[in-house]
Amino acid sequence: MTANVIMVQGSSSSAGKSMLVTALCRIFSRRGLRVAPFKAQNMSNNAAVCPDGAEIGRSQAVQAIAAGVFPTAEMNPVLLKPEGNAQSQVIAMGRPWRRVSAGEYYRHKSELWPLITQALEQLRASYDLVVIEGAGSPAELNLRAGDIVNMAVARYAQSPVLLVGDVDRGGIFAQLLGTVWLLDPSERALVRGLVVNKFRGDMALFEDGVRILEARGEIPVLGVIPFITDIAIPEEDSATLDTELSHPNHQRNDIDIAIIRLPRIANYDDFAPLAAETGVRLRYVSSRAALGTPHAVILPGTKSTIADLIWLREQGLDEAIRQLANQGAAVVGICGGYQILGRSIHDPQHVEASVDQTDALGLLPIDTQFDETKATHQIHAQLLGGPGWLNALAGSQISGYEIHMGQTASPHPWLRITHRSGCAVHFNDGAARADGRVWGCYIHGLFTNAALRRAWLTDLGWHGADDALLPMMDLQTSLDRLADHVEASLEMSQLESIIWPDKC
Repeated sequence: MTANVIMVQGSSSSAGKSMLVTALCRIFSRRGLRVAPFKAQNMSNNAAVCPDGAEIGRSQAVQAIAAGVFPTAEMNPVLLKPEGNAQSQVIAMGRPWRRVSAGEYYRHKSELWPLITQALEQLRASYDLVVIEGAGSPAELNLRAGDIVNMAVARYAQSPVLLVGDVDRGGIFAQLLGTVWLLDPSERALVRGLVVNKFRGDMALFEDGVRILEARGEIPVLGVIPFITDIAIPEEDSATLDTELSHPNHQRNDIDIAIIRLPRIANYDDFAPLAAETGVRLRYVSSRAALGTPHAVILPGTKSTIADLIWLREQGLDEAIRQLANQGAAVVGICGGYQILGRSIHDPQHVEASVDQTDALGLLPIDTQFDETKATHQIHAQLLGGPGWLNALAGSQISGYEIHMGQTASPHPWLRITHRSGCAVHFNDGAARADGRVWGCYIHGLFTNAALRRAWLTDLGWHGADDALLPMMDLQTSLDRLADHVEASLEMSQLESIIWPDKC
């Protein structure tokens, strides 16, 4: 049996496609259907690792969690990970395929299209409903010829399309109607519903807006979704990093954590659990002036470690971080940030750079060597203890995931990876300065482990949290809140008749 499909496209990036797909996956999963998300092509350095080690966009992994199923490569057959200089690493069916420039990529799309259609057909053969997500806007006229993610997918699957627009940014009529009017007639016929997203204020004030959209577009408006806050669901792209990630009522004596906003920052949702804690102020900075004197600095993951290390030096942030470390501030490196904290990075095969060796910040006694092998694993690990705050955690178990190239030798590891992609292993990871204030490791998702997160925050001077807010930090609770919010805002019976017209 072939699953029915529904596709969500947007009038622009950040219109709310990913969140709407996530909500629909949850809504229909709660009704007893086997649901799978699908996005043909994603461009993001915010990636996730499937149980078999395949790498896909984090949004699709979250959507799979919302649907109550394991994420697989079929849910995001093509993932582009930008590396700078108009070049990206192409992940095809969960594995590194090749590095290409933007111009070269378009020449390879004919090779990728069969992977996309096969992946979609596999999902449709295994599930009751596939919720498809587009990318950007389907009305980018200069990109239409090479489209493999928007209307090309809708036409292939003969999928009805919901078009979502962001009313909060203004121009909702131009967004939705302009997009519809720029589509070819055959494509326009596939758009079966409009959704107005991120509405603030009195709904009654937009009743005329709904009537205008329906009259001018000749397409029903299936819902106006109010703006929602306080849901701990990872974002797809880094646009949200331009705003402070912290509890809105932060106080002057909160723990101040500055995350370096590297140009090629990756897996930035690592720090959402920190932002969700009361008494913690989390902010992203990209200049020495903005850095100030925080309690802690975090160097996050990056798609291009050496290029971002050079950028740090150009901004003077390397010396500023060293000064803060010498003054007693905590400095943490995750994945690429961990590599940057070491003494040196060796790249004899020129995986990332044209030089064989690059000096790093020298804050940890580690050296990294790059090669072409990429580690992508879900992991379980045991903490070995270590200096400072790490000592009390000896024997604790944590989980997370690895996505990195390069191997790093550490004389004093503080954790041992015991399982990779379900297989028992024995790998040491991590390094820490003698006082425990400077530390790092390769493990993403580290701060989802509450005992570790709170032990580190306590070492910074944190005095505890309001546990009443803990449900907001739980992903499953947030997914249910999002689903409830969207379900109450959409004409669900009308949507169901669009997805399953034969049942009407």
